[in-house]
Amino acid sequence: MCPDSDSGPVLQGIEPTLFPLSASAELPSPDPKFLRNTWYVAMPSPELGEGKLVHRTIMNEPIVFYRKEDGGIAAIADRCPHRHVPLSMGTLKGGDRIQCIYHGLEFGADGKCALNPHGSKKISEALQVKSYPAVEKHTLLWIWMGDKPADLDLIPDYSCLDDRDELHVTRTGYLNVKSNYQLLVDNLLDLSHISYTHAGILGNADTAEADPEVTQDGDVITVTRNSKDAETPGILKMMALDEELKQRGDQWQSISWFPASNLRLEFGASKVGEPKETGTGYFALHFLTPETEKTTHYHYTAARWGVQTDDETNRELRDLIYKMRTFAFADQDVPVIEAQQISMDQAGDNLTPTLLSVDAGPLQYQKVLDRLLAEEA
Repeated sequence: MCPDSDSGPVLQGIEPTLFPLSASAELPSPDPKFLRNTWYVAMPSPELGEGKLVHRTIMNEPIVFYRKEDGGIAAIADRCPHRHVPLSMGTLKGGDRIQCIYHGLEFGADGKCALNPHGSKKISEALQVKSYPAVEKHTLLWIWMGDKPADLDLIPDYSCLDDRDELHVTRTGYLNVKSNYQLLVDNLLDLSHISYTHAGILGNADTAEADPEVTQDGDVITVTRNSKDAETPGILKMMALDEELKQRGDQWQSISWFPASNLRLEFGASKVGEPKETGTGYFALHFLTPETEKTTHYHYTAARWGVQTDDETNRELRDLIYKMRTFAFADQDVPVIEAQQISMDQAGDNLTPTLLSVDAGPLQYQKVLDRLLAEEA
C-alpha cells in the first residue's frame, strides 16, 4: 500500500529477512523473456480520452486501446488480420467496434470480427485478433499480457494517487528508454547511486554511507536505506518549513518492487531524532513496461506526504518537483543506463559483474523474477 506518513515503514509489522551477498553471487544479465501473467501500466488514464484509439507496443506486441461505451477499457491486437494494417488508424464505431481504415472490417472489444462488408459478408474464424484484459485503477490503465485469468489482486496498491489533494500529486511523466527494463529496476532498487548520479537533488555524500537492508514479503522486495543526521537533499529542502530540517535531518528511504516492474519509493526527512511522521516527503512511483527487449515505457509520478507548505507554495512545488525529477531521470539516469545497455551488448555474453553490498536488492528481486519466469514457463 501507499502508507500515510504516520503509518511507519512500508513493510510495517514484517520481521525483516536480510539477504547478505555471498562471495559467489552473480548479478544476472537482463533476460529478454518477459513475465506475462502480471499487470503492466499501459498509460495514465487521462491519455485515453473518449473516442480515441491509442497504440502501444508492449512486449513486442502492437496493441490498440479505447474506451467502451460503458466506460470500460478495451485492448486488442493492433493489426488487422486481413492485410495487417494497424487498427489504430481506423475509426471507433458504435457497439464498441473498431472499423479498419483499409477495407472496413469491424472488430469488437473481444477481438472478434463483427462486420465484413464485402461479398457474402461471411466472417471466417480467421477474422479475429487477440484481446487483452485491461482495467483502470489508481488513475492508471493496466493491461494483463498472460494467458491465465487476470488477477485484480495483483495490481499493486498505489492508492496514494487516489486520496491526495491534486496539488500534492505531480503530473505523470513519460520516457522511452533504450534499454532492457531490468536495468531500470536495478537502478531504482540500488538507491546508493543517488549520492553520485543525482548529487544535490536526491542525494549527497551523507546518503552514500547508508547500508541497505533488504526484506521480502511474498514476492515483494523492499530495500531500505535510512540516514541519520544527514544533509537534507535539495528536493526535500523545498518541502520543509523548519530551517533546521532544511539543513540536516534523519532521512527515510524505502523502495519496494512489485513483479514484474512496478516500484514505489517512500522518501522523506524529519528533524534529527524525531520520528518520520513529523517530517515531510513523497512517494516516488515508477511504472516500467517492456516495449521490446531493448526499449522500455517509463511512466513516473509522485505523491507528497506530511505536507507542510500552503496551497500557493504547493502549486509551485507541484511543477518544480516534476521538473526536478524529470531532469534526474531524463538527463542523469537514462544516459547512464542506455550507455550501460550498449556496453553490455558490445561485450556479448562475456560479462561477469563485480558485486558490491549495494547490489543486495537487485540480486534478491532477480531471484524472485527468475522463479516466476520458470513457473510460468
